Amino acid sequence: MPSAFQFQCHFILIFLAASKGETRYLEVRDAGEDEPFLLLSEDLKRELSAGQIYRRSLRCIDMLSIEGQFTFTAEQPQLHCATFFIGEPEELITIDYDFVNIDCQGGDFLKVFDGWILKGEKFPSSLDHPLTTSQRYADFCESGNIQRSIRSSQNVAMIFFRIHQPGNGFTVTVKKNTNLFPCNVISQTPSGRFTMVIPHQHRNCSFSIIYPVVIKISDLILGHLNGLFLKKPSVGCAGVGDFVELLGGTGLDPSKMFPLADLCHSFHGSAQMKIGCDNTVLRMVSSGKHINRVTFEYHQLDLQETENRKENSIEEFCFPSI
Repeated sequence: MPSAFQFQCHFILIFLAASKGETRYLEVRDAGEDEPFLLLSEDLKRELSAGQIYRRSLRCIDMLSIEGQFTFTAEQPQLHCATFFIGEPEELITIDYDFVNIDCQGGDFLKVFDGWILKGEKFPSSLDHPLTTSQRYADFCESGNIQRSIRSSQNVAMIFFRIHQPGNGFTVTVKKNTNLFPCNVISQTPSGRFTMVIPHQHRNCSFSIIYPVVIKISDLILGHLNGLFLKKPSVGCAGVGDFVELLGGTGLDPSKMFPLADLCHSFHGSAQMKIGCDNTVLRMVSSGKHINRVTFEYHQLDLQETENRKENSIEEFCFPSI
């Protein structure tokens, strides 16, 4: 049975699942009888490819993975609303305010957060983000016309808003920008392949997959010797300076997750691990002395794979939650 975290994440992600093939358009299941707002029709795809702007209304709790112009108009007091934005791993998100009609003095607010927050947990974590938590918020009621365009630091961002008066609301335009060196990423899908590169930068980068997965690391370059070390109380990579760790847990924040394995040294080959946690994170810690790179692929773990125990697999942690 799915955990509460999985249910909340999958609801907020609007059951993110990529259609088969190379399409980047997402399928929505159980979205109601109205417009399936993430499943784009062929006509709409043609309109978008011809340069048309995609427009639609926002719901109080919503999810967007596409560029366009989006409007929220309150039909009744809406006190706890949020829109979650997600792009491809190599994309940044820009949110432009086109029109805002809210009563800041009356208790309304409209805030952009650089990342995601769910039940008090942040992605990226405070340890992995270049800004402090307070700097990651852009409050319209404080900045007004001063800051009408906000760009994320990774492929996810979100808006919090509260509107008391029916008829009030706002319009935003969402755009995507290319990120040459993606760092912190939430995967839209339960399967994929990714190469993370940190070029002589002192920073930490996390790739989050909100599914139990089989993850296979095929290439790791850290400028060290070969080796793979599973995490033990007396063994780790803390003194190495550059390493990759695999984390598992039931929340969104990588800094609050359980360390499963450390990879301290470069290798070419294959290291496959099964992780049955609600959230799996591959996190690279970089001292800035090297050009660090890791290539990995992943797919959702099924029950049959949990029964087939193989070498180099972490199978004893998190499996009760599947």
